[in-house]
Amino acid sequence: MRVALHSVLREGRESGYVEAHVVIPDDLVESFERVGIHDWSIWRSGADLFHLVDCDDFAVAMDALDTDPANERWQAFIGQYVDHFVTTGDGPAGMILDRVWNLTRQREAADSTS
Repeated sequence: MRVALHSVLREGRESGYVEAHVVIPDDLVESFERVGIHDWSIWRSGADLFHLVDCDDFAVAMDALDTDPANERWQAFIGQYVDHFVTTGDGPAGMILDRVWNLTRQREAADSTS
């Protein structure tokens, strides 16, 4: 599955956040692999961050990371930069942005009616 997330940086912490992501810790990468996260990209616009996560199951992965030592260390460190994630509900499902439109899906729909 592919999900999009939105988080917001603490005021004035943009450059530090970018610097912190030049390379994330190897043990965190290993944890991502173990919980089924295949790719995670982040884009920034001012203080707003937009994440695209490719994973087997986002909720399962986030639940597994809740008690993962590598993730706990990372969250303690990166929390100095990130103010919050924008949510629409509780838990990992509430973090996922609603998809509005997708070009591939539009093309597939057009092809199926042709």
